[in-house]
Amino acid sequence: MSEPDVDAYALKSAAVWEVAAPDLRYQPPMPRAYRPRIGVIGAGGIVSAHLDAYRTAGWEVAAICNRTLSKAEAKAAEYAPRARVTDRWQEVLDDASIDVVDITPHPADRLPILEAALRAGKHVLSQKPFVLDLEQGRGLVTLARENGVKLAVNQNGRWAPHLAWMREAVRAGLIGDVISAHVSIHWNHGWIAGTPFEQIEDLILYDFGIHWFDFLRSVIGARAQSVFATAAHATGQTAAAPLLAQCLVQMEGGQASLVFDGSTPHGPRDTTFIAGTKGSLQSDGADLGQQSVTLTTAAGNARPRLDGTWFNDGFRGAMGALLVAIEDDTEPANGAEENLDSLALAFAAIQSRRQGQAVRVGTATRLIL
Repeated sequence: MSEPDVDAYALKSAAVWEVAAPDLRYQPPMPRAYRPRIGVIGAGGIVSAHLDAYRTAGWEVAAICNRTLSKAEAKAAEYAPRARVTDRWQEVLDDASIDVVDITPHPADRLPILEAALRAGKHVLSQKPFVLDLEQGRGLVTLARENGVKLAVNQNGRWAPHLAWMREAVRAGLIGDVISAHVSIHWNHGWIAGTPFEQIEDLILYDFGIHWFDFLRSVIGARAQSVFATAAHATGQTAAAPLLAQCLVQMEGGQASLVFDGSTPHGPRDTTFIAGTKGSLQSDGADLGQQSVTLTTAAGNARPRLDGTWFNDGFRGAMGALLVAIEDDTEPANGAEENLDSLALAFAAIQSRRQGQAVRVGTATRLIL
């Protein structure tokens, strides 16, 4: 038996040329001329990012609703002084001058508002995660279609500059067919201690991880077959919910993994690697807002200069994609129907974590928090 070629066997790098990065349309989409009046229902903490993004884009927020009126008044005073404030969401839906509604409450509270908005003929941007039941989600998609309106999901991570550039590179065929995709994120999510979020047992896989299940779906399509996931409490953490989670995704002709270390007090890191038949993509940085991307092909390494940040460009992208779809009468890039596939991945991961075995994607259709 001959000895192996050490140079071929070992993990060794070779000299690679530096080449110009391709020009990809990764930045948040903007409508050409469509400028609707927007109603926002729900004025929780994350809504500040929504409102700031809409103000930056020059879109009019005509009404802000919250069941605690003072919260709506505070958001309006800071971001949309001309907006009408109310504690009754039906008043927003009854306003014929409002074309688009951004609905942000938690999923269980959001469902009847989504249904009422679609029946009222409003185009809707739903907060993520979209629904707790895939069948209910499909019902909302059908309801939107029957009423001739668009329904999108606020998967704002789609327009984080590094994720958006990598997605567009994959869709442009720059790395060929995707063989593998691996995400590894290390940060401190301990801020949830003492908040209602810590009561969500699978918070990391669900409320946080949905961004990366959605990203994975956007680069591998419907190829995911099964998911095996685990979660654990980190040594020393004070939050009730597990802050560590990971999952392995088996897909047709490849594999993927997501690792979430949500209890890293120092030295946060975020890396993503995607391998394809013709090249690879890698992003790396100290956090979600500081990322550098490298595209490697036979031609060499291309390192695009990325503009923008996830917060708040991602939120501008989520609403902008909906407005473009309304203007062009097309399906939103973040359409609700496609988002159900992302949720199916997340639901499979959560069921796998609970059962301790791999779960086939699509068999977990309902989530009980």
